[in-house]
This record gives sequence, structure tokens and C-alpha cells, in this order.
Amino acid sequence: MTKPATNTIAPFELLDIADADERRAALDRRRIPAFLRSHEAAAAHYVPDQALKDAIHVALAVGAPLLLTGEPGTGKTQVAYYLAQRFGLLENRLFPLFVRSTHTAEDLLYSFDAVGYLHAANDPARKGTKVTKGEFVTEGPLWQAYQADGPAVVLIDEIDKAPRDFPNDLLNVLDKHEFQCPERGPEPISRGDRPPPVVIITSNSERRLPEPFLRRCVFHHIALDEGLVERAVHAHTEVDFPDLGVELIEAALTCFWKLRQHDLRKPPATAELLVWLSVLAARPSTRPDDLQGRLIELPALSTLVKDRDDRSLLEQAQ
Repeated sequence: MTKPATNTIAPFELLDIADADERRAALDRRRIPAFLRSHEAAAAHYVPDQALKDAIHVALAVGAPLLLTGEPGTGKTQVAYYLAQRFGLLENRLFPLFVRSTHTAEDLLYSFDAVGYLHAANDPARKGTKVTKGEFVTEGPLWQAYQADGPAVVLIDEIDKAPRDFPNDLLNVLDKHEFQCPERGPEPISRGDRPPPVVIITSNSERRLPEPFLRRCVFHHIALDEGLVERAVHAHTEVDFPDLGVELIEAALTCFWKLRQHDLRKPPATAELLVWLSVLAARPSTRPDDLQGRLIELPALSTLVKDRDDRSLLEQAQ
């Protein structure tokens, strides 16, 4: 087999390269679409509809957190990055907390290294030197936003993953926009007379949030409808897959909506669709006719269907 020329290797030819060194080098030269690598890169292509814009403006006007719900893949997290990009805050004034099941509300505010403090207090090398608890405090995303020189955006992503007490423990902070850190002294941590940071909270609605918490938020649900999908595809087409062609994109959208009509445990959302279109763009041999058969036979179906039972359901469908 003839070794492919360096500049003509397509993503779907990597495994077929005969020469091991060239195969390894080609793997290192892959170019992953920028919007797939980071929310920051995708922020410039995000297009909110008027209802979402209205909700954002309401939250900004009253200084309340904006709570976004919607199925995974509809762009909830991206809203925070869109706002940071829109207001020129992406570089150093966006402070995210990607919530895990072990997080508490204090992780949003600060953390105290009790073990480090005890070691330092009993360290012979520091004998005669005052060891303060404040040295072992690490500022959390909200604290960093309060200290920012100017406006800032705080993202609390997937709050429904947190323990049940997490939202309730934030009630006073969201009301007063200040909190205490006893390890640093009696003065409250706050923004003073400046407006509070923009707080974006996302939830996949895996469990109901407490009503007192909901009362303090501005709420908006991002529905996965044709408008959302068309805006997302249009925003990315020119930059990320300009050569797909109108007919192929329309055929892909038809397949996408057909998949969502099936009773899938995990139906594809906008995020999966954009990944699929990126794959189709990397396979220049794909034609609209290739998407006309059974859904189970779609190229790169693994980007759209992520559940074994869902694949079985599609295999049985006519």
C-alpha cells in the first residue's frame, strides 16, 4: 500500500496508513472542531431566542440568578459562556462550578484546608511564627466573582446533582449577596455597593428544587424545538461544516427528528446533532441518499444514539 501524502490524509483514513511513523504523526495532526473542545470557542456561535433574551434581561435588571432547565444538550451551560463572551468577560471573569454529588454550598464560597492548618500549626519549622487559619482558605467561584474588578459571571452547572441541602444553604447568600468566612475575620465577603455578579444556574430537572430557592431565581426552560435546532445549525454551518451542502443538512435534520420521534431512553439533542454534522463533514463521500435508509444504518450513528437498548429498538423498527 502506498503511503498517503502528508497533506491529503482524511480523518477516516488514519487506521489504513501503512507506515507506523506516518500513522502516529497523522494521529497527532488531527484537527478537532474548536466548538467541540470548549464552551469558550462555541460561545461566539450561540444564538438565544427572544424568550431567553427576555429572561436574561429580567435577571440582569433585578440582580437575581437565572435558573435554566431543559434536557441535556440544549445549550444551558453555553448561556453562561455566551454572556461572558458578549460582555467581554470570557478571559478572566467567568467563574464556574461544575457541581458534583459531593459538593456543598461552601464549595461555591470557599474551602478551608483544616489538615494543612493543623500540620502548619505543629510544624517545628514554623515555631515562633503565627499560623492563621486564613492562610489555608481558598476562594471559591462566588468569592472570586465578588473580588473581580468589574462585572463577572458565575456558573453553577447542574445544581440538581448536588446534595439536597445545597440549594437551601445558598438562600441567604443569594438574598444578601454576601457571606461570612470566619477564618478570614468578622467582615462579610460581598460586592459592596457594586451590582452582584451575573449568576447562571443550570438543572437537568433530575429532581425538584426547593420552592424557597426557586422563589429567588428567574426561571427559563430551554425547549428543544425546531427553532433551537435551526439556529444552532445555522450558526455553526459556515465555520464548522461549510461544505456539507443544503441537501445533506436537510437530510440530516430529517433523520434527527425521526430519531426523536422514537421512544428512546436518551434521544439525541442539539449537542449530538452538531457532533454528527461535524462527522459527516469529515466524510466527504457522504451523500443525502446515504441518509435515506433505516435509521439503524445511519453513518456514525454512535454520535446520536448512546444507549444499547435504544439501538435494539431501532434495529427492530421498520
